[in-house]
Amino acid sequence: MHKLAPVRAGASVAWRTLATAVSFAAFGVGGLLLRVLVFPLLHVLVWRREARVAGARAIIRWSFRFYIGLMRFLGVLRYDLRGLDKLDRGGLLILANHPTLIDTIFLMAYVKQADCIVKADLWNNPFTRGPVRAAGYINNTGGAELVDACLASLARGNNLIIFPEGTRTPYSGEIVLKRGAANIAVRGRRDVTPVLIRCLPKTLGKGERWWRVPVRRAHFDIAVQDDLAISEFTGGGASDVMAARTLTNHLQHYFSGKQEQHA
Repeated sequence: MHKLAPVRAGASVAWRTLATAVSFAAFGVGGLLLRVLVFPLLHVLVWRREARVAGARAIIRWSFRFYIGLMRFLGVLRYDLRGLDKLDRGGLLILANHPTLIDTIFLMAYVKQADCIVKADLWNNPFTRGPVRAAGYINNTGGAELVDACLASLARGNNLIIFPEGTRTPYSGEIVLKRGAANIAVRGRRDVTPVLIRCLPKTLGKGERWWRVPVRRAHFDIAVQDDLAISEFTGGGASDVMAARTLTNHLQHYFSGKQEQHA
């Protein structure tokens, strides 16, 4: 039995490595098919831009839902989702920590009317630019224009997903937030809907190669928290700059695991 255990563990890792490769290939092929076949057809059939964008986002949402199901079926991961009923609203500013490469996929799969900020490399990537442009996501141009675009999206009733770290959490687990998300919350006087994402064992983190799969199947725990009232940070005559700084510091402690009593 002791000799069989390492063999079985090695076979499990080998299978999940192959399954992860299949998953990444499926993502690339799926994105290309959406760009070449699905979204051009949507553009022909739906003339109104608002309806076309809504349709594209619905297609992406259900495609990501299928993709997560595929990864679960292949044994790449398993997951628990909690508090999804809190997302059944419009105009939410959803802020989440970012431990893995596929956090965005999880949130986009389960958030209705989802909008997000897209980096330039995804905006121009041949496998992703079709979907992200068809869905009318926000191009990360930076500066005041980016904040204005985010506030306009929220005003239209979209649920805006932002990862305040700006990139994946490093392997050390040290979370450092940028102030952009807090600026949006403060300027727009928007409450924050936090989402805590945990993944054990760690996988697909910053700088990690996809083929270095963990010894055990990764387990994602994604919990939507109660809203943080923006008035707690903007009251008392605090300037917008100070309020954004205070909110950022609060969120950094929150996502670092020092607020576990909220989970």
